[in-house]
Amino acid sequence: MRGFLFGLWQIILVLMLAPLLDGIMRKLVALVHSRIGPPIYQPYLDLLKLLGKEEMVSSPYRFFRYSAVLALAAILTAAVLVPLGAVPPMESSGDIIVFIYLVTLAAVMVVLSGITSDSPFSFIGASREVMLLLTVEPVIIVALVIMAVKAQSTQFSDIMLYQAQAPLSLSVLFAGGALFVAIIAQMARLPFDIVEADQEIMEGPFIEQSGPKLALFKWMVYIKQLLFAAVFISVFLPWPVLSVYGWSLLAVLVKIVVLLLLIAVVHVVNPRLRIDQAVRFFLVLLVIELAGLAFALVGS
Repeated sequence: MRGFLFGLWQIILVLMLAPLLDGIMRKLVALVHSRIGPPIYQPYLDLLKLLGKEEMVSSPYRFFRYSAVLALAAILTAAVLVPLGAVPPMESSGDIIVFIYLVTLAAVMVVLSGITSDSPFSFIGASREVMLLLTVEPVIIVALVIMAVKAQSTQFSDIMLYQAQAPLSLSVLFAGGALFVAIIAQMARLPFDIVEADQEIMEGPFIEQSGPKLALFKWMVYIKQLLFAAVFISVFLPWPVLSVYGWSLLAVLVKIVVLLLLIAVVHVVNPRLRIDQAVRFFLVLLVIELAGLAFALVGS
């Protein structure tokens, strides 16, 4: 019962915090651009507005109607496997493999939403999502596998404990750098803002979604940003290790905001890559990561 209540608390926490962190990131981007920008609570206003709008169904396919609900459900399930100031509430039920499966399932729902729409922009966005999925996901997988090899465990808590005590190594540097770049792509930030590219394909796979379903998709994206940032912080920057949950959670959130600041700087100083350029970039990054995995296997 205690694990269930803690898991429920963490789901509520990410639901409430994820839009706020996206609002902070928007504000940081605006400040770097020397603009005032929207208030940090703007994502909440956007979600409330969409939840109150009428849903316009433009496709008869069931996946188009229910993909948003399934995507949000998958990402919320992944949320109880991620450490946020403490051991994940449902760690006994999953590890990094299950986490990767669930976030990939959420991405697949985005693809299905796009390909079951009648809009060519939506189909193009879905095809771009597939191409990035096939190139970015392996980078994330190899980065986490490197850490699992180093810690001799696929559990997030064991990896955190190892990283908090072990000296820095070459393979960990490779994995951390690659995961940081992959997180930028997962957050759809420049130079990897390719799937939704407003100036090119106008929201991509989400263009035909509206009302509450679009709100659920946006909420899913906000939560995914928070989860990947939390995974990066917990796996590669677990210090300081605090025994009090409240202080530990606060420390994680502060580090997440700093990480978002770095991503915001990358976002504003880089142009968007073409899809073929992004694919080549991540293939090269994957090869570098595999060298890091080789180093991890030999103990470096």
